[in-house]
Amino acid sequence: MYILEARLRRIIYVIIFEFFAIVFSTVLLAALSQGDAAGSLPVAIVVSVVAVVWNFVYNTGFEALEQKLKLTERTVITRILHAIGFEGGLILAIIPIFMYWYQVGFIEAFMMEAALLVFFLVYTFVFTWVFDRIFPLPRPVEA
Repeated sequence: MYILEARLRRIIYVIIFEFFAIVFSTVLLAALSQGDAAGSLPVAIVVSVVAVVWNFVYNTGFEALEQKLKLTERTVITRILHAIGFEGGLILAIIPIFMYWYQVGFIEAFMMEAALLVFFLVYTFVFTWVFDRIFPLPRPVEA
């Protein structure tokens, strides 16, 4: 168990999360495209970079909108809208990448993205649970 300062904890989280995301995405994309891992590694890296950049841009904008609207708490509806907006933007960014890289049509690229979306739902839950056990929050989480 390692207690880290909040900023360092977030940096370590992103680095480790994205490293394993690239590894697992490479394998999954190779299977989905019926190709080899070497052919899917570059696109997995590009998708990872797109996801990190989109995460930063989207959350910065979302938080600015919350401040502009003077929202003081995130309700279930707010969280649902946040998730839909984030994933929707990510899908719009990634599908053209898959279409170009794998030379497939929209439907096949969409199915690849859907498979990744399901994978990341499970991966994020498991990774975060394990990460929190190894690097607990430096302070108690407030209710």
